[in-house]
Parts: sequence; structure tokens; C-alpha cells
Amino acid sequence: MTDTITLENLQPAEGSTHKIKRVGRGRSSGRGKTSCRGHNGEGQRSGSSSKRGFEGGQMPSYRRLPKLKGFQVYKKPVSAEINVGRLAQLGLKEVTLAALKEAGKAHPSADLLRILGNGEISEAITVKANYVTPSAKEKIEKAGGKVELV
Repeated sequence: MTDTITLENLQPAEGSTHKIKRVGRGRSSGRGKTSCRGHNGEGQRSGSSSKRGFEGGQMPSYRRLPKLKGFQVYKKPVSAEINVGRLAQLGLKEVTLAALKEAGKAHPSADLLRILGNGEISEAITVKANYVTPSAKEKIEKAGGKVELV
């Protein structure tokens, strides 16, 4: 058999086709008598179809749930985080969120600046941030710098 597909050798994928459900063909077929429709009631009749959202007489979910008027978007503030060890490498005398964005070291969508305590610093710099870890504050002040919480 060749690998090229032609009209003569086309076949459906394995398991994609099934035998049709032939109902009403006697009791021994497994689908006889009521033809899988149950006894009496709306679903047993021919041409039956319930309307969209109908849940068998139970109060539909679209009527049970409260209706929302308008909507609110909750935007979590994005933090730019930088370690103390990286501050010395930047070559800035005053480290602010705006200065870091300008230098390309903070994401443009950042709202807050967090200074973390990993690394060492030897230069005296001024840091204006929203949050400074205690170890970072200690290292900056030990080097002769200043920390201001914005």
C-alpha cells in the first residue's frame, strides 16, 4: 500500500465512527419498547424540545442568581523588585521607581518599588521606595545611604 492519500484509500480515523442507534426494533435490541425515551411525559412525545434554560420545572439558574449591575475591575498593583546588590551596579545616586523605569531596569507597568536585601553595597545612595526589607535598610544605611518610604 502506498503512503499517498487518494479517494480510493481514504478511511476515517480509528474510533471516530460508530454504529447508529436504531431504536424501536424490538425488546431484544436493547432499545425496544420505549426507545430510550422513558414512560410518558414531555420527552417521550414526538417533536418535543424544551426551551433554552428550562430545568424541568426547577427554578432556572438564570433566575436564581442575582443580577449584577455594572462591573468592577480589580487591578492588583505590580511591584518592581530589585536587590541591594544590583543598586550599586546601576550607578545612580538616587534610586526611585521613575529612575529605574528610565534605566530599563523596571517594567513600564510597575506601580510600586520594593527593595530586597540580597547582595552587598558599598556606595552611599538615597533610596525612595514603597517597601524596603529590614536587611536591605540596614545594608544601605551601613554604607552611608538614606532610605525614604514613599
